[in-house]
Amino acid sequence: MPTSLGRTTTDAAARYAKQFASHFGRKIPVEETPEGGHRLSFQASEVVLTPADDHLLISVTSPDATTLTAIQNVVTSHLERFGRRNELTVAWDEPTDG
Repeated sequence: MPTSLGRTTTDAAARYAKQFASHFGRKIPVEETPEGGHRLSFQASEVVLTPADDHLLISVTSPDATTLTAIQNVVTSHLERFGRRNELTVAWDEPTDG
């Protein structure tokens, strides 16, 4: 299953992770992680948001490359919209087969 890591530089990582999880929590299963982040289940894909002091780490695992790209686009569009005032951007690494 392909996996991709994304990062966004922000000092409000925990707030954006919580906002994202809260937004999708009405539609899909969301659980808190021991690290203070959130795990979201998008059908066959999983998104894990892990906040740090200066960035938000995003991990996406999907059954195939097409679905991975679609989930990355959903995550990117929502986080960048939530952080528009702070010019938040998400940068993704090349996917790996996990």
